[in-house]
Amino acid sequence: MAGDPDLGMTESLATACEAGGADILELGIPFSDPIADGPEIQDAGQRALHAGTRPRDVVELAARIRQKTEIPLVLMTYMNPVLAMGLPTFAERAASAGVDGVIVPDLSLEGSSEIREALEALGVDMIQLVAPSTPPARAGAIADASRGFLYVVARYGTTGVRSNVPEDLRDRIIALHRVSSLPLGVGFGVTTGDHVRAVAAAGADGVVVGSSIVRRAAERRNAEDVRKFVAELARGLVIERRPTSPVLRDNNL
Repeated sequence: MAGDPDLGMTESLATACEAGGADILELGIPFSDPIADGPEIQDAGQRALHAGTRPRDVVELAARIRQKTEIPLVLMTYMNPVLAMGLPTFAERAASAGVDGVIVPDLSLEGSSEIREALEALGVDMIQLVAPSTPPARAGAIADASRGFLYVVARYGTTGVRSNVPEDLRDRIIALHRVSSLPLGVGFGVTTGDHVRAVAAAGADGVVVGSSIVRRAAERRNAEDVRKFVAELARGLVIERRPTSPVLRDNNL
């Protein structure tokens, strides 16, 4: 979460995540009503807002990180901060900062066309989400509108630390691979190294871990500790499975 506890520490934590083995960095833009997020990220967002973090600060942070690394950068935001900045301005600033992709979880497929077109015109991927309840035909349509990768929501509810991985995840991944050639990144509730291994073994191309890293950062406020934690999670991806697909800047998830 950008700005938690401050932008300088966020930059250090982002660098630590890459050093630990992350292939893509997601920077959250804090928002007062994050309907898709659980308590860890909600609390982090509130701390960032209280620290005075604005959407433009997060985009500027992305630009500073881009100067240090070529790792793909994704902004996670809700639509209100985008509209407050102005959609064309947001798209232009994100592209100029070197952002590779944007996730907006409070937009339906039907409501995403305007921001999708604005971003894609500037070479920024609009990454769509597909829910556990999404029928196959609609999942295919969502995948067709997505770029970079398809974000697979692992479970019902919000993001957050969980104790297990849904039992039907493998079947869902198989079904999604039938309707889309995009890489599948699975998130929402992926918390431990065992979870990462289970998701990877289920056939996912990538694993999205947010809340447990945000919580670890809040507890320790130590970039080296976060690096070690991310490295522990990343080891869960080193298993025998089919090769991953290209994503974003020809990196693999």
